[in-house]
Amino acid sequence: MRPVMLLLSMLLCTSCFSGEPQVELKGERFDVEVVTTPEKQALGLMFRDSLASDEGMLFVFPNSKVRSFWMKNTRVPLDIFYFDENLKLVSVAEGAKPCHVQQCPSYPSTGPARYVLELNAGKAAELGVKVGDELILMLD
Repeated sequence: MRPVMLLLSMLLCTSCFSGEPQVELKGERFDVEVVTTPEKQALGLMFRDSLASDEGMLFVFPNSKVRSFWMKNTRVPLDIFYFDENLKLVSVAEGAKPCHVQQCPSYPSTGPARYVLELNAGKAAELGVKVGDELILMLD
C-alpha cells in the first residue's frame, strides 16, 4: 500500500518536479515563460490565441525604471503587474485589451519596475492584489 501512495503523491505533484519556471502571487502559482532578451521582450505574448488560466509571462529587466507596455498584435486581454527590484508590486494595469491598429494605448507602471508579469485579464481582481504584495520566483 505504501508504494502505491508514494506513486500517487508523485503523480499529483508533477509540477513539483517539472522544473518549469513558476511564480507565486497571493498564494497562487503560475507557470511562466521567462523572457530576458530585448527581442523576446518586444514580442511578448503577441499573436497567441490563448493563455491558460495558470500560465503567464515574466519579463525580467536588468534594471528598474518606469516601464510601459502596449498590446499591439496581442490577442488575449491581460492584467500587467509591475514589480520593483525587491519583487514588491508597484502597480497593475488591469484589463489591457488586445490592439490591432497602428497606434495602441500604452500601460505604464506608476513607479520603477524591474519585473513585469502578464496574466489573463481579471486575475488581479480575482487575487485581490494590492501595492506592496510580494511576487515569489521559482525559476530553477
